[in-house]
Amino acid sequence: MSYSAADIQAWMVSHLAELLGVETDEVDIHENLENYGLDSAQAMTLVSKLEELLGFQPSPLLLWHYPNIASLSERLAEELQEQSDVQDTGIVKQTSGNAIADIPSLDLQAEVVLDPTIHPGGAVYTPVDKPKKIFLTGSTGFLGAFIIRELLEQTDAELYCLVRASSLQEGKNKLHKNLEQYGIGQNELSPRIIPVIGDLSQPMLGLGAELFQALATNIDTIYHSGALLNYVYPYSALKAANVLGTQEILRLACQIKVKPVHYVSSVAVFESPYYAGKVVKEDDDFSHWEGIFLGYSQTKWVAEKLVKIASDRGLPVTIHRPPLIAGDSNTGIGNTHDFINLMVKGCLQMGSFPDVEYMLDMSPVDYVSKAIVYLSIQKESIGKAFHLQHPNPVSLKVLVDWVSSFGYPVQMLPYDEWQAELIKNAASPDNPLYTLRPFLLERWSEEQLTIPDLYLQARRPKISCEATVKALAGSSISCPPIDSKLFMTYTAYLIESGFLSIAL
Repeated sequence: MSYSAADIQAWMVSHLAELLGVETDEVDIHENLENYGLDSAQAMTLVSKLEELLGFQPSPLLLWHYPNIASLSERLAEELQEQSDVQDTGIVKQTSGNAIADIPSLDLQAEVVLDPTIHPGGAVYTPVDKPKKIFLTGSTGFLGAFIIRELLEQTDAELYCLVRASSLQEGKNKLHKNLEQYGIGQNELSPRIIPVIGDLSQPMLGLGAELFQALATNIDTIYHSGALLNYVYPYSALKAANVLGTQEILRLACQIKVKPVHYVSSVAVFESPYYAGKVVKEDDDFSHWEGIFLGYSQTKWVAEKLVKIASDRGLPVTIHRPPLIAGDSNTGIGNTHDFINLMVKGCLQMGSFPDVEYMLDMSPVDYVSKAIVYLSIQKESIGKAFHLQHPNPVSLKVLVDWVSSFGYPVQMLPYDEWQAELIKNAASPDNPLYTLRPFLLERWSEEQLTIPDLYLQARRPKISCEATVKALAGSSISCPPIDSKLFMTYTAYLIESGFLSIAL
């Protein structure tokens, strides 16, 4: 059956209203869908219902390249009528299942433009041995909570934490709740934790000129760990928070007085195939971006380039590149919404893991946070980058063997077979892998590879953390081994929290 753009538009208005629990006249067809608070699970629910209507599976990425109902319905009508011949406009034609998504070609190097007014100028940086006021982004995130813990323990500073909220009290509540869920919070929020109501994706961090200037005057040090992490969104949907937000942090660091920036980047800056199989050290250049397909990774590459430009202009910076971050090695407490835990739970529900050559190099969050704070307060760290990669990763098969020994009935399937099982078993939001289907199934590059294909060990760089381990040698900080003790700690927490069921 053929549907016009108007038909699809009316259908989407009705179903979005139902999904959000609002009246249809409250849905603006020209409003960005993300402004309705549409999360990954809700987006995938909408896509599944569209599939039933249209008879083919639209790419979930269409929701972000055509961000409102008006433009999306027009695009879907074109696909349905098979009248979407792509003109020579720099658009790359890409197939996802039976749908065709037009994804604008992207030159990441062209995105690396730092506002020329962001410059320390003639100001001289005077190191502060014991900062009294620290500004922190990402404070309501997983890693941010543990960085707060370390800053409370390793410094006497007041922590000014950027948080999105409608009021100061809501900001305090969000910070307290986040710390509490990771076993860090006490009965009351520490008086040293001061919420700053703003938005990383907005100019001047959404603070307004007066407050921005006040912070620029009073803050001694900045820890920038905030970022929007999503494995489905393209670069365009993440740019405001991850790239432009970093630019605003650098602006804050340069105004009034020079303040060092301790930036949490990612080993993802080396995802280009150029680095495949090569040993990458902390001080190696990361100029190659071609072949980085994940939107999040693209934003981290561009953002770190901006930080590097600011450093070249005279701003003191340190760069910390973690891999995937796992739970606390002592308590097992972790982020149950992250990729690792969703993948494990989803595979357990399916009864199978993909048989791929993949190394687990995740680092426990307590190690990452302790290392970041310790390294940041060492004077010799300024101007350096650090790799918080696990020094002794293990293969995915080790995890599967551990899961099997714990009583869970699982097998390893060739990736193509596992993908077929994924399509069959993760067709509803009941499976944790449901929201990750675009990440696991979308095909990229001329070779039409999925993201997991691109992450196979042969296509990945060998991240060296030798210099980082050496820099930590004077402390008691070391990365816990990935062994049965660590797996047991994580499994016990996931079962106790109700995230996993006990194997029968």
